[in-house]
Amino acid sequence: MEINTLYYGKMECQENEIVHFSEGLFGFESQKDFLPIPFEEEKDTVLCLQSVTERDVCFVIMNPFQLDNDYEPVLKKEDYAALGTMEEKALSFYVICVMRQSMEECTVNMKCPIVVNTGTRQAVQVILEDKAYKFRHSLSEFLGRGNAVC
Repeated sequence: MEINTLYYGKMECQENEIVHFSEGLFGFESQKDFLPIPFEEEKDTVLCLQSVTERDVCFVIMNPFQLDNDYEPVLKKEDYAALGTMEEKALSFYVICVMRQSMEECTVNMKCPIVVNTGTRQAVQVILEDKAYKFRHSLSEFLGRGNAVC
């Protein structure tokens, strides 16, 4: 299938590459299908999450474990049910990054990660109960911790 992307123009993709959100993303509930496109080949550190139907709906997402080695998201039973698995090893986690002029101004939402069942490509965006995670963590918080940032 061919999709029109914000950063890469027209692209070919296979149906099995699409990630499906039954409920959409917060604020974008009508958008159900997205193509994750890594900015670096074969790496999941930073990706573009491109809507398959709307060219201008595109998010920069990051692997939170590359930012914070101590990140420990705890999912609720209903989250696992929506993902169709209780197996942690079958899940991939991503956080949405809000890009700004400088890296110090960029933020990531560690409170509401995107969780993908890597086998079925079913995904949900969840809200973690842990108060340590905020909606806006500055990327600069992760610099100098020995963690990889972009």
